[in-house]
Amino acid sequence: MSATDPYAPPTSATGPISSVLPAPSGRPRNLTTTVVVVVGIAVCAIAVMWVVSYLVSVLGVSGVVLNGLIALVPLVAVLAVVRWVDRWEPEPFAARVFAFMWGAGVSILTALVVDETLNVYSHHLGVSRSQFFMITVQSPIVEEVAKGVGVLLIFLIAQRTFDGPVDGVVYAATIAAGFAFVENIQYFGLALRDGGDTDLAYTFYVRGVLSPFAHLTFTSCTGIALGYAARGPRRVGRTIGLFLGGLALAIVLHAGFNLGSALNENGAFFFYLIVELPIFGLVAAFVLFARRRDAQLTYQALTLYARAGWFTAAEVDLLGTSGGRRQARLWAKSHGPRTKRAMRRFIRDATALAYTRQRIQSDHSRARAQRDEIRLLRVVTADRQRVLSG
Repeated sequence: MSATDPYAPPTSATGPISSVLPAPSGRPRNLTTTVVVVVGIAVCAIAVMWVVSYLVSVLGVSGVVLNGLIALVPLVAVLAVVRWVDRWEPEPFAARVFAFMWGAGVSILTALVVDETLNVYSHHLGVSRSQFFMITVQSPIVEEVAKGVGVLLIFLIAQRTFDGPVDGVVYAATIAAGFAFVENIQYFGLALRDGGDTDLAYTFYVRGVLSPFAHLTFTSCTGIALGYAARGPRRVGRTIGLFLGGLALAIVLHAGFNLGSALNENGAFFFYLIVELPIFGLVAAFVLFARRRDAQLTYQALTLYARAGWFTAAEVDLLGTSGGRRQARLWAKSHGPRTKRAMRRFIRDATALAYTRQRIQSDHSRARAQRDEIRLLRVVTADRQRVLSG
């Protein structure tokens, strides 16, 4: 440790090519986290099965299959955007699977259960719910709360990998993608059943062409808010305040979108053009800015480790810049699949090390982050040796 900074990176005694640290025996497994993730995915899978059963009861097996294939078109577009956003620091596969299944299963099932419950109570009380109320009040609140709770659970469980606003967008967008996929199957199926090919084509135009990123935009507000909660000290009051603020904005945007959708055909089109498209543009611009900021923070953190002897200046340029990573991947690809895999791990683990440095400096779970730092220093040293050995 530095004499002036007690939280500075440990110094490598032998330079960046070899290390005084022993080779890692593998990634440590947190049994509690593993059990929680497995149970969470299992619960989501059960919810998905319930949702599929509901869709089959409404549309039939052939209707679910046909409209599921049609709904894949906007889903692929959304997931392609999410993958691009997630390229700098890819999130764990299990966490992304949980997020998608939460959106496609638990969130949808929650909306169905709430709607059916309100129907029963409204009938018993003799109170009628207008279509306008369900579209502009009930749906935005229920759906965004259901999706937002999923983002919050990932924030609480995956604290080591939920590092900032970009991660929040990735998880929120993945949940939204799962939700929109199932919702599109239902909307497309009902349109085809009740109005034929013409209604299906119009519904696809509205949901698949004009607004495939609508749910992504709404729920990203919650993800961004929790991302900022991850960047600072994770105090309960601060986290709750940011979560509720992001959730409120998501509900407002969702309600506005549904209000525009309730207009006539021309009114809805101009609402998308004048209101929803600029909002999506703002979210996209924010994500670009946040990704660039994350790249800068990664470069700065790796520079600190280079000064401590863990990396060379050339390695910092290769691992801490987009251009350097492209160059590193191309070089590794030309040296065979083994080197390619080793370089991918080297980039991934160096990025995780940089984010761990941010956790140490922000006083977020500092003791655990310092233990992670020592482990990751061992890992990146081993990664380098694998890259060089090819």
